[in-house]
Amino acid sequence: MKEIPQHRRKMLLTMLLSLLSLACICNICNLSMFDREGPPRNAVIINVTANTSLRPWLTTAVADFNAEEIETEDGKPVYVQVSLAETGQSVVDFSNGAELPAMWIPDSPVWGDVLADKGQPHFVDNCVSVAESPLVIAMWRPIAEALGWPSRSLGWLDVGSLAADPSAWDYYSGGQFGDSLRLGHTHPGLSHSGVSTLIAIVQAAEGKTDAVNADEMGKPVVQASVNAFEAAVSWFSTSTDTLGQTMSERGIKHLGAAVMYESTVINYGSGDPSIVPIYPFEGTFMATHPACVNASADAVTQEAAEVFRTYLLGEAAQRSALGHGLRPVSKSIPLGPPLDAAHGVDLSQPEVVFQSPSVETIYAAQDLWQAARKDVNLVMVLDTSGSMMGNKIESSLNAAVQFVEQMGDDDYISIVAFSNEPRTLAYQRQVGESRQEVINILNGLRADGGTAFYDAVGSAANIIANTSSSQTSNVIVALTDGMDTSSWQYSFNSYLIEAATANDTTIFTIAYGSDADEDMLSDLALQANGNFYVGTEASIVAIYEEMSAAFGGSVGVGR
Repeated sequence: MKEIPQHRRKMLLTMLLSLLSLACICNICNLSMFDREGPPRNAVIINVTANTSLRPWLTTAVADFNAEEIETEDGKPVYVQVSLAETGQSVVDFSNGAELPAMWIPDSPVWGDVLADKGQPHFVDNCVSVAESPLVIAMWRPIAEALGWPSRSLGWLDVGSLAADPSAWDYYSGGQFGDSLRLGHTHPGLSHSGVSTLIAIVQAAEGKTDAVNADEMGKPVVQASVNAFEAAVSWFSTSTDTLGQTMSERGIKHLGAAVMYESTVINYGSGDPSIVPIYPFEGTFMATHPACVNASADAVTQEAAEVFRTYLLGEAAQRSALGHGLRPVSKSIPLGPPLDAAHGVDLSQPEVVFQSPSVETIYAAQDLWQAARKDVNLVMVLDTSGSMMGNKIESSLNAAVQFVEQMGDDDYISIVAFSNEPRTLAYQRQVGESRQEVINILNGLRADGGTAFYDAVGSAANIIANTSSSQTSNVIVALTDGMDTSSWQYSFNSYLIEAATANDTTIFTIAYGSDADEDMLSDLALQANGNFYVGTEASIVAIYEEMSAAFGGSVGVGR
């Protein structure tokens, strides 16, 4: 017999070992179809949409549930996939045709009624609360102690007055935490915690614990209280979870106080100094986080969703909820850390819990807020250099147009386009009376020439300096796709930063492509209490949406 060459023997041996390994792997797979990532074969996949404040808990709970190989009555494995979205944003998405999940966990059951009012009544009846958390005013511990906490009670109207009155703030704070109390909450059109903030101020102004109605929103004392509070708000976050994370990461100078859930404070408040929850003495709302099963889903999907909900109500998941700062709904779970004094938690609070609002009150709060929020004095800085030619400038301008469409009628906008030099194309136009004219300006821009970014930012700072008013919030939104090549008036130095950040101006910057100076743009935004974004043609619309929400654009429910 002819001998097989050595290299052929090695190749055959390698193939044999590979086949043996494959056989072993297949046998192992047959032992347990849960040993691989992703849903097992024949699983009933349950899509769950939950509000963002539940992210820390559900990240753990879903992983644990999927690992336990839990099945329906007929033996089909249940596999859960979770997406997170603010409740108001979910209502907008669902009512605009997005696929409905098998289960929705908003902050409050009233949102099932809001969604039903928009033609989707599928989450109204089959709802069970899986965890609770009160709405609180998160505050840095040194600030809270300077204001007399914990021996002195603070309320919604107290905090709003301090944020609105720099002299009162200086008196009580001793001037050690900045010139003003920077206050934040979530966007009421996107978030339940945001709209609850507005309604809580109305409840406090009216001195009521029963639910206020839409008619009471029009009372002068109510409007004055909401106007005072909202005029002091310097940051509107797109989500409750992001608000907690942003406050924690960016410190006292960025936000001294913000409205969020007790659980969010616990998840993000550790550190030195820490953040503590303030329970307003007038009362507050309690998020009940109802897990609502989609009545339009098929019977198998509904059964599987209820299996997951039963798991969330079980001892292990409820203990996990406690560990992530939520108040368990199961009375068999003893309360303890982190719901303790070390985290600033007072389990005897809130003493007063406001009744849940109606759908009409939710809508009325949106209208009240748009009237009450501080008008925006915005300068949009747009790169029209030659490198923006083609899809880049087309997509960026489309996003800018949508941004302008979401601005309030009483807001102001200026447009600075730059290539070899900056050009002011619109100067403090009131949006309501010149919206279409501004949109036409944007649509007429073309790409050509160099990049004078620093000079354009300097021009925007000069516009702000000449148009700033105590009645408006100053904002610069600056986009560029490359390094500065053409500026001659300004460089990126302390002089430019001081000019750009003057007049309490918030700056949002976008690095539109890999050639932009990300370090410079990030530094500029952070020094001006804004945000830095890395943008692409695919993400630019979403970036402008988020920026719009940050200073109160018309997005979300009720618009």
